[in-house]
Amino acid sequence: MAHQIIIQPSGHVLSAEPGETILEAALREGFTLPYGCRNGSCGVCKGKIIQGKVDYGDHSDEALTADEKKSGSALFCCAIPLSDLIIECDEIDATKGIQIKTLPCRVQKLELVAPDVMVISLKLPANQRLQFLAGQYIDILLKDGKRRSFSLANPPHDDELLQLHARNYPGGAFTEFVFNHMKVKDILRFTGPLGSFFLREAVDEKATSIIFLASGTGFAPIKSILEHVFYQENKRNHKRKMILYWGARTKADLYLADLAASWQQHENFSFVPVLSEPLATDEWKGRTGLVHEAVMQDFETLANHQVYACGAPAMVKAAYQDFTSHRNLPKDAFFSDVFTPSTSNPSSATQNDPKIT
Repeated sequence: MAHQIIIQPSGHVLSAEPGETILEAALREGFTLPYGCRNGSCGVCKGKIIQGKVDYGDHSDEALTADEKKSGSALFCCAIPLSDLIIECDEIDATKGIQIKTLPCRVQKLELVAPDVMVISLKLPANQRLQFLAGQYIDILLKDGKRRSFSLANPPHDDELLQLHARNYPGGAFTEFVFNHMKVKDILRFTGPLGSFFLREAVDEKATSIIFLASGTGFAPIKSILEHVFYQENKRNHKRKMILYWGARTKADLYLADLAASWQQHENFSFVPVLSEPLATDEWKGRTGLVHEAVMQDFETLANHQVYACGAPAMVKAAYQDFTSHRNLPKDAFFSDVFTPSTSNPSSATQNDPKIT
């Protein structure tokens, strides 16, 4: 039987069908809750069960600990109502009115920008456009019923082609197809836009600076966000200081470093590339080490900042823990998009590609 869910503090009421997760029910009825991976790995959708019972579903123990369950927390992307519920979480108004669509598209261009990174440009039918927020992602629908999620790297104002950044990983069924078999004019289908990784307004006057933190192809949604901000500068007088820290192993892994460096023509933007394992042939004279530690070296406090982190789970987790524990970053000022392994739940969506298979 269906179960009623009341969302606090908004008071919105929705109904969950049998077997449907809290997040699925909310999205179906037009209420946007924070979420990322949708497979219980990232923890972005964590909220409180104030009243009622749920099946917690399959999830990472790091994303939801036993102690958090005892205190009433659940991951809404996994939790299935077993009774009527009252839950507590912050709804996101920015996506209201944006329709999630399933559309066909044609591969317009394939560009190998690094030995293991392909930029895929997709063209929609002539009578279609995809409305989305900079930073969101789409699910590519595979013939076997599985999905592979990729962030949109193009900004919303430049939507003639949808751009995806795909990294090739050994054993990856979809990425193996991308790198070895995909051709221009191939037809794909996708669902989107999805996700809650997009720029928030400053909650107070002191929160004037933004730090973007990317590892690998976590650069893709940040590229979308920054290009849209630069486009809007004259219209909205966006003057918050922005710094991009982009971490990778070798110089080749910073596959669009020249583009990121060119954005420094904007007075309020700076770019800090960081390599963890530079090759001797890289002749690297820049920053080295872990990318989030470079931020900690540069900032004694992050109290008046917002942080947008995207990439490998280990990087995002370390950044959140260290920034909130040792640099005074408010927990509600950290926004993340975790690229989780597809093998963690092959039948559901997996966010983007550093571990996509």
